[in-house]
Amino acid sequence: MAAQTVASTSNPAVDLGPAAALSCRECGHRVPLGPVFACEECFGPLEIAYDFSAYDTEELRRRIESGPANIWRYAPLLPVPADVADKPNINPGWTKLVKADNLARELGVTGGLYVKDDSGNPTHSFKDRVVAQALEAARAFGFTTLSCSSTGNLAGAVGAAAARAGFRSCVFIPHDLEQGKVVMAAVYGGELVGIEGNYDDVNRFCSELIGDPAGEGWGFVNVNLRPYYAEGSKTLAYEICEQLGWRLPDQIVVPIASGSQLTKIDKGLQELIKLGLVEDRPYKIFGAQAEGCSPVSTAYKAGHDVVRPQKPNTIAKSLAIGNPADGPYVLDIARRTGGAVEDVTDEEVVDAIKLLARTEGIFAETAGGVTVGVARKLLKAGVLDPAKTTVVLNTGDGLKTLDAVAGTGLTATIRPTLDSFREAGLA
Repeated sequence: MAAQTVASTSNPAVDLGPAAALSCRECGHRVPLGPVFACEECFGPLEIAYDFSAYDTEELRRRIESGPANIWRYAPLLPVPADVADKPNINPGWTKLVKADNLARELGVTGGLYVKDDSGNPTHSFKDRVVAQALEAARAFGFTTLSCSSTGNLAGAVGAAAARAGFRSCVFIPHDLEQGKVVMAAVYGGELVGIEGNYDDVNRFCSELIGDPAGEGWGFVNVNLRPYYAEGSKTLAYEICEQLGWRLPDQIVVPIASGSQLTKIDKGLQELIKLGLVEDRPYKIFGAQAEGCSPVSTAYKAGHDVVRPQKPNTIAKSLAIGNPADGPYVLDIARRTGGAVEDVTDEEVVDAIKLLARTEGIFAETAGGVTVGVARKLLKAGVLDPAKTTVVLNTGDGLKTLDAVAGTGLTATIRPTLDSFREAGLA
């Protein structure tokens, strides 16, 4: 696909802080900042290139630590204007890093186990981070409509962010998403459109719409704004390291949908090392997929560099992207860091959701069940080191995917008497 731009919104004087240009991840070709997502030379994906040369490490650390309790504490490392914190935004981030001692005992982890719980964001998923970032790019480029293709969480995040900022929103989802996610996306008052097909069909439609006159003035957060949107995931890496006392985790387990979150977490860790904010030492990144949509895991296990698309069939619908754009880069990172990519069955996903809830009081959506389930599987296989500091990601709230645990309910029904209580064996 040729690079896409919106001529009426191009602005060569746009201020996006330390962002210097867009750089192709394949050939390195650079272009000025703008609503462009594909390289004009090789059609590879574009990402933000920065100029951090003026930063002093200790001054930067003090600036971050004195910043707001949201992702804008890292504004000096993101493509946003200096006054970003003063603009209407949903201000996600700075979510809890939970020291999961109960889960650690259950899994046999001795080196320290943590859950980065992003269900605490405004719309209860990590997608608020990437949308908040994309919103600032949309503002800078003069867009008036915020849009996306979504497996559910992103639709809600776009709806909320657009409402807060006074944008129109129109988002596109597969027609058969979990009802909880449909309601949450619709309640913000924007337009919500169901597409007959899976996420890959939705994404193809949006790519067509962006090149049509009907899409002029639209900022698709995960298409023409994708280079900016993706940078929001770096803040997970920043927060984890800061919350660990400016220290890299030894091992981190990340769910894979498009794969962008995992690649940007790696980018964030590399930036912290280069800036001197953390000690440069080895870390391993592990990817987690559901068996019913595991194109990256399949490629990893087969030793392939090419990710072959799959037709999704899993309860983990937020991860059900059969043709993940960043799949090859996930493979590169897993191999470079000494990590791996693994998958679990739907039954293992449900069991892991219940395990995390029972041990740590965290009710994860299905993606969190995938991550915890894969962590458990890798520990049993001896691939994850139980003596190392390990972080697993929970990217969303279980209240959005209640169908997955629909069989969970009352322990007993009793009459309001002590005798009935005792008869039920509850005493």
